[in-house]
Amino acid sequence: MILIYSTHISSRLEYSCSFIFKDQLQTSYVITSDADKFKLHEGIKINYSNQSIANNELQVKNVSLLFETDINPQKVECFESKGYKAFYKTGSHENANQYDFDIFAASFYLLSRYEEYLPHQQDAYGRYGHENSLAFKEGFLQIPLINCWIADFAKKIQQQFPSFIITNKSFSFLPTYDIDMAYSFKHKGLLRNIGGFIKAPSVNRIKVLAGLEKDPFDVYDWLQHIHEKYKLQPVYFFLLAQKYGQYDKNILPHKTAIKKLLQQHAATYSIGIHPSWQSGDNFLLLKQEKKIMETVIDRDVNLSRQHYIRFHLPSSYRRLQEAGITDDYSMGYGSINGFRASTGNSFYWFDLEKNEISNLKIHPFCFMDANSFYEQHQNAATCFTELQHYYNCCKQFNTTLCTIWHNNFLGTDPQFEGWKDCYEKFITLVQQ
Repeated sequence: MILIYSTHISSRLEYSCSFIFKDQLQTSYVITSDADKFKLHEGIKINYSNQSIANNELQVKNVSLLFETDINPQKVECFESKGYKAFYKTGSHENANQYDFDIFAASFYLLSRYEEYLPHQQDAYGRYGHENSLAFKEGFLQIPLINCWIADFAKKIQQQFPSFIITNKSFSFLPTYDIDMAYSFKHKGLLRNIGGFIKAPSVNRIKVLAGLEKDPFDVYDWLQHIHEKYKLQPVYFFLLAQKYGQYDKNILPHKTAIKKLLQQHAATYSIGIHPSWQSGDNFLLLKQEKKIMETVIDRDVNLSRQHYIRFHLPSSYRRLQEAGITDDYSMGYGSINGFRASTGNSFYWFDLEKNEISNLKIHPFCFMDANSFYEQHQNAATCFTELQHYYNCCKQFNTTLCTIWHNNFLGTDPQFEGWKDCYEKFITLVQQ
């Protein structure tokens, strides 16, 4: 058991310690403000204060962040620590009993998405622009930096206390899918198909509607085969907007084909809602879309991922909680791939305005096909190289590799030629 001393015990400190020690290092810990108890402790001792207390201690000098209760602009200056960027420098590597930066506060700053509560520039879709983030500005967006820190911190503890056994979480791969448009041509209705044909005449559309060819977006049997072959447990998110819109182009949820698709997937996999653009700021619509799915599959739905990855803190997460969502998979950018919260592992959302830990679990993703194709302008080959990078990072630091793919990328649409092969090739790599 690790005993941590702090002059004050706050919800922010509890949150950071729980993530680092309990969730990631899978070890028990206790936080105390009793200096005498700390001195007498014969096991591993971490002193989270600016005054030395015991001879045999590992000291992490603190900044004030975890003892504050409000939200203030932060002075964040990055430096190099053991080959990685770090900030909140408070100690020195030359001192064997000190850690060189406040890892608890720095981890909290990134996990809580503190910077997203501060004034910032929104992108064209009204989202927090990734260009604002410290990770993008300092060049560590493409690595799970907190996991890198924790790996080094564990080694430092072990050097100070050889009895400490480092226990890491295991690497895992979580494939997820956003079904924005279940079919390209089928089940859209006469008017939408006529309009689509006028806009872009297609013999393929006619053949599909005549039953002579398979719909280009219909990849569900192929995905099922892949999942069974490689023993994968994916998560599907279905867009169920009740009204067609500029950003909501799904097949309407009253269609029999969509109900059947939902039931088929719910029978085998975990599925969740993909709240529409229209419901992004409308709690009533969010509840209606969730109720539609629950009625069709005849069970509660508590998983969610925001359409276009459009959410705002803290309002969006609070709405999800109020609607009964327990797990959200939106933590990533809809404009660039990378680790938005600087970790690949799941964590509970900390509501900064309320200054408390919530019961909403956040599952971050680091790769989305649409980012590679539309935003980063990659082809299938360069996409595979990027996927290899994220696989290597997550494997090295024992995090979860969560990816997002859309059914239209994996079908027969000529626009996405090669992407299906890229995905299967990547899954083969992960399973080695």
